[in-house]
Amino acid sequence: MTDFEPSSEEVEALFEQLDREAEEMGYHLNPDADFTEDLVRGLLVNERRYGYRACPCRLASGDRDDDLDIICPCDYRDPDLNEYGACYCALYVSEEVLAGEREPGPVPERRPSPEVRERAARSLTSPSAESISSLSYPVWRCRVCGYLCARDEPPGVCPICKAEMDRFERFI
Repeated sequence: MTDFEPSSEEVEALFEQLDREAEEMGYHLNPDADFTEDLVRGLLVNERRYGYRACPCRLASGDRDDDLDIICPCDYRDPDLNEYGACYCALYVSEEVLAGEREPGPVPERRPSPEVRERAARSLTSPSAESISSLSYPVWRCRVCGYLCARDEPPGVCPICKAEMDRFERFI
């Protein structure tokens, strides 16, 4: 057992928490309990290693800002579920997969390369000062589920998907 290796009790507790939260939000964990427990173990290992639950099937950089898109649930979960029936690591599956009506397909990596992400970050332009000044509050968008809110700061936790504050981006 390494310093990062969680106990079976920790894995079981997080598994139950994720399953409960997923079902409350209309999502489903993979029904293969052994497979899913391995993924949950990987989330806990990454949380100990990096301080956040990076997707266990991707290589995290250790820089939270750089890895925001792959903190579970990742930014790619919903498009993957809709198109392939499962997310990239298959922790989450669609209703059709859960019911046995569909086999999940192989999910290609949607995450852009570090070079592409860096170029995109440099090329982003902010809205004009005039358009922002006409709004009472800035609008924040949850990068995970798309929830929008207008307030001075993003919420501490997304009320829809439970993503943390740093998973929000200024939308307008």
